Amino acid sequence: MATPHQTRPDDLTMEVVDLIGSVVARYHEEFEEAAAGHALTGAQAKLLTLLSLGELPMRRLAQKLKCEPSNVTGIVDRLEARGLVERRPDPADRRVKVAAVTAEGRTVARGLRESLRFAREPLAALGDEERLALRDLLRRMVESDPA
Repeated sequence: MATPHQTRPDDLTMEVVDLIGSVVARYHEEFEEAAAGHALTGAQAKLLTLLSLGELPMRRLAQKLKCEPSNVTGIVDRLEARGLVERRPDPADRRVKVAAVTAEGRTVARGLRESLRFAREPLAALGDEERLALRDLLRRMVESDPA
């Protein structure tokens, strides 16, 4: 007897996966364009966006960005030189440094999000109930991910 992971996905599932892939590809393309519009690399923009949600220890940033801590140090150095982020001692452990977004960095991060047209325009065509249903379905997908 085959387990769910061993069976071949049905056509509907494959179509949904392909559509999600198209949305992700379009998001990344526009995100890179938005980053360049703010004179940022994609990695700098991703880090700034993460920090706009809350300060994080450098090691945790590296985990979230799936890169080496030394790479994060370089990215933070460049963003710090532009006044977009700052390093602070972690209140829970003063030996640990956290990176935090500055007021200017928060403004740039907001500008990055607001410049992503691809989702805003199609989503505007959906009613409130449809957007709520889509949000709830996406949350369920994200929350069920073991990673």
